[in-house]
Amino acid sequence: MKTVLMVAEKPSLAQSIAKILSRGSLSSHKGLNGACSVHEYTGTFAGQPVRFKMTSVCGHVMTLDFLGKYNKWDKVDPAELFSQAPTEKKEANPKLNMVKFLQVEGRGCDYIVLWLDCDKEGENICFEVLDAVLPVMNKAHGGEKTVFRARFSSITDTDICNAMACLGEPDHNEALSVDARQELDLRIGCAFTRFQTKYFQGKYGDLDSSLISFGPCQTPTLGFCVERHDKIQSFKPETYWVLQAKVNTDKDRSLLLDWDRVRVFDREIAQMFLNMTKLEKEAQVEATSRKEKAKQRPLALNTVEMLRVASSSLGMGPQHAMQTAERLYTQGYISYPRTETTHYPENFDLKGSLRQQANHPYWADTVKRLLAEGINRPRKGHDAGDHPPITPMKSATEAELGGDAWRLYEYITRHFIATVSHDCKYLQSTISFRIGPELFTCSGKTVLSPGFTEIMPWQSVPLEESLPTCQRGDTFPVGEVKMLEKQTSPPDYLTEAELITLMEKHGIGTDASIPVHINNICQRNYVTVESGRRLKPTNLGIVLVHGYYKIDAELVLPTIRSAVEKQLNLIAQGKADYRQVLGHTLDVFKRKFHYFVDSIAGMDELMEVSFSPLAATGKPLSRCGKCHRFMKYIQAKPSRLHCSHCDETYTLPQNGTIKLYKELRCPLDDFELVLWSSGSRGKSYPLCPYCYNHPPFRDMKKGMGCNECTHPSCQHSLSMLGIGQCVECESGVLVLDPTSGPKWRVACNKCSVVAHCFENAHRVRVSADTCSVCEAALLDVDFNKAKSPLPGDETQHMGCVFCDPVFQELVELKHAASCHPMHRGGPGRRQGRGRGRARRPPGKPNPRRPKDKMSALAAYFV
Repeated sequence: MKTVLMVAEKPSLAQSIAKILSRGSLSSHKGLNGACSVHEYTGTFAGQPVRFKMTSVCGHVMTLDFLGKYNKWDKVDPAELFSQAPTEKKEANPKLNMVKFLQVEGRGCDYIVLWLDCDKEGENICFEVLDAVLPVMNKAHGGEKTVFRARFSSITDTDICNAMACLGEPDHNEALSVDARQELDLRIGCAFTRFQTKYFQGKYGDLDSSLISFGPCQTPTLGFCVERHDKIQSFKPETYWVLQAKVNTDKDRSLLLDWDRVRVFDREIAQMFLNMTKLEKEAQVEATSRKEKAKQRPLALNTVEMLRVASSSLGMGPQHAMQTAERLYTQGYISYPRTETTHYPENFDLKGSLRQQANHPYWADTVKRLLAEGINRPRKGHDAGDHPPITPMKSATEAELGGDAWRLYEYITRHFIATVSHDCKYLQSTISFRIGPELFTCSGKTVLSPGFTEIMPWQSVPLEESLPTCQRGDTFPVGEVKMLEKQTSPPDYLTEAELITLMEKHGIGTDASIPVHINNICQRNYVTVESGRRLKPTNLGIVLVHGYYKIDAELVLPTIRSAVEKQLNLIAQGKADYRQVLGHTLDVFKRKFHYFVDSIAGMDELMEVSFSPLAATGKPLSRCGKCHRFMKYIQAKPSRLHCSHCDETYTLPQNGTIKLYKELRCPLDDFELVLWSSGSRGKSYPLCPYCYNHPPFRDMKKGMGCNECTHPSCQHSLSMLGIGQCVECESGVLVLDPTSGPKWRVACNKCSVVAHCFENAHRVRVSADTCSVCEAALLDVDFNKAKSPLPGDETQHMGCVFCDPVFQELVELKHAASCHPMHRGGPGRRQGRGRGRARRPPGKPNPRRPKDKMSALAAYFV
């Protein structure tokens, strides 16, 4: 029996699709990477009995990155990144072992069906999966087709079964357009980001951003926000005057009239018109009109409109709204949420989708009436040729979804019902009055048929006071005429909804990437989200955009990126050559980069006005080993030490606190040590600022503290404080934290494992002796006499933290509350916050210290 491998984009999708196709009769087991499951069942394929294996990836399998030295900022000129730097595809998440997992599941399979999301990114992932699986699949005979692509828009029985019955092929052109975008963003973004980050962080201490990033889409997005800020700052309010009249229709009612001239900007002229009208006792009706009008039902919902409404009406940021919509999609509640289309195809089952909502407690009556009277065909919108508009696929309640998921689902459902409802019809009445020589008007609306506004009440026509029935020539007594003084007001900061509209209009990003770009400018501290989800640029964001305008406006204007997006779309359509588009675009930006570097002084002039130089920032903390003067600790991101005398800057670990470590000095360079800590529940370690930036031994890397230093005799080094192999990760060593007493800790120098031990002990020392069983270093512990856990009156004990039964009862294994990126290795094989006693696997060699200290020092010292 032949085997068909099927691959979806997410584990939850794989499970849902497998259940539909197998009609529930399947067996499941976890894959070797622990993140993806494999669902197996038997069926027929291409007219023959087969065994199906349904599994998934977790988004992109591979990511694009530079090779070797080109990933190191200090060793490569950023200009080389445009053409000379070679790139390679690496696993997007090495911990998942996704390539190995796919090869294990694909080995011996005869066919593969790709169930990745049906967009350009999904097509790209298709080929990433094929690159991993095709080499291990059984070879086809006689030109037999073995690769198939399923295209679907929702996780419903009908859509999935139709997709399985109409399999196609993956689109190589769409995949190439994603490859081109990835390479352009990598090369252009990294070159500009590296240059301006190193240049400005080397000069200014209060930028408060760990990365001064540039992005071909991100920077024009920021440009829109700063453009609005500039309009607000340059706005000069003008005073103007309006006339407001009131006429009495009967004893208890009056009408407020609007001046036909609207406003005038000269007070004397306004006063003249007031003098001409205020003495009049009657207002004469000049004209009346009554027109029936319609407020159109909304177009079908696409991604951009969903994100706009989520931000403006639901208070959800675009990134959060997109993630929520994706969860609703994978759970089968809505159709695919990434679409540019606002037009339903002729064969779309609108009634079927509507029937799903017929028993919903909130809108059952409206839905049943529509089904009984007949639905109204949705308005003709834009057909982008991708997916149908976002549509609810099954009914759900607030109790079922809860929170933001329910609020977004409710909006999507109400919007869908509105698209098949009738337009809202109302009667608009207008009366024109003459008071002296001036004309005034009042209008009112009366709803005739609420139509779609019944299900979208926030769109309803506002209730207005009905106007009296009158004819031309009728007169009404004037209640009062007065002059009001007002001022023009500046525009407000852009809302996320307005920014999304601008990005869509100018072709910046795609429906999928727009939320990412907006999120990036927030995370980079270029803008802050104010009340009403308005985006206010920070000082840094403003200076950057003004600097780009000063040097090369095209770096921040949307025109050039919009042109690139058009070229990428031509690649996707097979109308442009991938290599030519890539080469031409990189050549354009390479020239711009060189001009930017040559003209950076223009942006620097703006920076000088807004930010403080390194020498004037921070506060004295530790002494430099070269000049023995105090270096200043700059706490703003990225935190670092700066010696103004030597004009040297030393990077430090981020996301924690830094303080002086007992005024102790490094034996290699005489720099005072500092202590990094992630908090009372986390880990801490001392480090030498110079060694952290300039590794003294060949087996050390930049960014290593004393707990990874291989100096054979320094009292703070791994050699003196290391105990043994970490119980979770393969490369880490458990190291005693000498600063943690009396609540002593042993922490891994690679991952987040922390062992709390020997509470209230006076002293804990790492012995030179090792355990005869596991070769870990022994610990010599001196306990408090009043709280000693030792038998009798003993207060001192030496033993192995892994093997000694006395110590095993005193060790509790946890995970650090915070894990810094420098702590490579991650949480290891066990996920989450594990608890238990630290036990070292038997047979593991002790990497703690070299046997010959002096020979080791000679071997490693550079």
